Amino acid sequence: MQLIVVKIGGNVIDAPEKLDSFLKAFAGIEGYKILVHGGGKIASELGKKLGIEPNYVNGRRITDAPTLSLVTMVYGGLINKNMVAALQAKGCNSIGLTGADGGILPAEKRRVTDIDYGYVGDVKSENIRGELVMKFLQSGLTPVFAPLTYDGNGGILNTNADTIAQEIAKAMASHLPVQLIYCFEKRGVLIDAADDTSVINSITREDFKELKEKEIITGGMIPKLENAFEAISEGVESVIIGHADDLAELISGNTGTCIR
Repeated sequence: MQLIVVKIGGNVIDAPEKLDSFLKAFAGIEGYKILVHGGGKIASELGKKLGIEPNYVNGRRITDAPTLSLVTMVYGGLINKNMVAALQAKGCNSIGLTGADGGILPAEKRRVTDIDYGYVGDVKSENIRGELVMKFLQSGLTPVFAPLTYDGNGGILNTNADTIAQEIAKAMASHLPVQLIYCFEKRGVLIDAADDTSVINSITREDFKELKEKEIITGGMIPKLENAFEAISEGVESVIIGHADDLAELISGNTGTCIR
């Protein structure tokens, strides 16, 4: 049986109707599936109300102590549990998880180099408890992961959701054939960000290098594609990037951008 790992993020999480439509499609996926979600703009908007200004470098959030408290509440609580409740209503028996639950996603606090990312975790597939994920799946439960890991010493760490999805997919590739799908608000990787029809159907590593140099691919799309290529190199069968509205078509490979 195949496992489908889906990451949802971007503006979809911020739009209740779009999110509901996506969750309906996700609930309808046959067989084993895992959902990994980001935080959209909810954490940033709530943080501003609390006097916590968002700070990003190269598409990654800098997480100081107040921001860590914020994202733990929003990602692990508000967003995660609302998604789980919505999936239950759609007949998908799901369980909301952070990396601390069951010790499932241990991580290391990112070391300070030229940038201090703060309380940000780096998770590696070899440390993920894939056997526990399998038990959830075999019990008929669909794991829904918030983008939070833990350091093993009582600390929560903010971790990029794309990276978590990639590492989970890699960890599970030794148990099952895995397809990894990144869903967001665009139809795929675009030549022109303002033209949703300019989808690049497939991208190789050489294409990626060239597109970065030409600044066609910038910002948060860079780590998303880096994660995709690493997943492919570690045994994940396919990686597709596309619009959340097209989930069924993405699974069948009929739309979106295929990473190869």
